[in-house]
Amino acid sequence: MAAGVTVNDQWASAADAGMAAMFGTFSNTGRHDAHIVAAHSPAAGRVEIHEVVADEGGTMKMQPKSGGLTVPAEGTHDLAPGGDHLMLMDLRQPLRPGAEVTLTVVFEDGSELPVTAQIRDFAGGHEDYQPGSQSHA
Repeated sequence: MAAGVTVNDQWASAADAGMAAMFGTFSNTGRHDAHIVAAHSPAAGRVEIHEVVADEGGTMKMQPKSGGLTVPAEGTHDLAPGGDHLMLMDLRQPLRPGAEVTLTVVFEDGSELPVTAQIRDFAGGHEDYQPGSQSHA
């Protein structure tokens, strides 16, 4: 699956500790959907696939995304603030603006795509983090 997938405009939020988010656009030139099921990074203890959803009261909450991400055949899937993203958890070092962070996304078939993202200042959305019982690391 990884052979037909690229990522563009990728960037990660700066953070001194804790967690940071990675955004960008995945494009799939293949004839079959590509399913991202996990990710890992030397900069983080674990990487989770997250989504932002509204609760009953309309508050936006960030949570692990069950089932991972699908990059449709001959299509794209955006990772964006307020939507789907990769969350670098338990950072092992500060992520400073202007530097880069590397991570690897893992597809359902076991293939992998290395990603390098520029670190940028970003205050984040106004969502609450709701840790789930399912980890995609």
